[in-house]
Amino acid sequence: MIDLRSDTVTRPTIGMMEAMFNAPLGDDVYGEDPSINALEQKISKLFGFEAAVFCPSGTMTNQIAIKTHTIPGDEVICDATSHIYNYEGGGMAFNSGVQVRAIQGTLGKITAEQIEDNIQPLIINLPRTALVALENTLNKAGGGYYTLSEISEISKMCKKHNLPLHLDGARIFNALEESKDKAEYYAKYFDSISICFSKGLGAPVGSALVGSSEFINKARRYRRLLGGGMRQAGVLAAAAIYALDNNITRIADDHRRAKKIGEALQKLDFVKELLPVQSNIVIFKLNDNVPSSNLIEFLKSNGIIANTMGKQTMRFVTHLDLSEQNIDEIIHCLQSFKM
Repeated sequence: MIDLRSDTVTRPTIGMMEAMFNAPLGDDVYGEDPSINALEQKISKLFGFEAAVFCPSGTMTNQIAIKTHTIPGDEVICDATSHIYNYEGGGMAFNSGVQVRAIQGTLGKITAEQIEDNIQPLIINLPRTALVALENTLNKAGGGYYTLSEISEISKMCKKHNLPLHLDGARIFNALEESKDKAEYYAKYFDSISICFSKGLGAPVGSALVGSSEFINKARRYRRLLGGGMRQAGVLAAAAIYALDNNITRIADDHRRAKKIGEALQKLDFVKELLPVQSNIVIFKLNDNVPSSNLIEFLKSNGIIANTMGKQTMRFVTHLDLSEQNIDEIIHCLQSFKM
């Protein structure tokens, strides 16, 4: 099957599995796993931060960051399409006792002016605005991204109001591939970043939360409270290290292939709207007379699986397990679909 559901469906390569098999191990709860320690040092240095903590998932790193930055009763500002708001099981309310002020941005991006307009006055009958969270790339908005110049304006405004700024960087390497910004500059603007290894980089498991040493020390306690303490998990860290060393430069292939699919979709009569294809995510809306379930079933009957994103909306995600031939097969299949 050709799997377009997500870039999380990839499987480790032979080289990655060899790195996992040969990883030196220890007990991470005691801070003694050399592979995890090496990964945490590597990723924090790459993004210009003092420290990092390795976790099983990006949802956990995001939720730990929110918990570390806030207290119950606070409010978090983010875009209405944000992953932390839509796809983390209500974790902000459950784990941190905070509520969301969801802003309607443009293709998932919010501006410094919008954020400033939504900061709550410091009066007792309103929640305290405690955190601003961005996402890069923008999952529900077609894989768009913030550039450092846009981030800089938001960071400046947050500093003015003493607000920490968190980044859900689930696909941060996809954003960096397109923007050509340097990862090491990010520490200048963000107080914390969640970085995922199991999407565009192709590792089987894992995300890291980066920040200051003080912040990460506090975050480690919350990781423990959430059940995220791991033992000989260096096998997972070794996969992430391999991904960082080998799979960043090939992300450009995913983007080129996604844009190729997007170009084909623009020519099809049953496509009502295609969001700009800016990285490895393709989101498009079908004509009202074409139920998305019909297209899903047609694709499946031709060996292709994909997901919907709401009524009449489809999402394709390219990744390292897809070949050039697979992309041609996908396009041919779409061209043969009859309404």
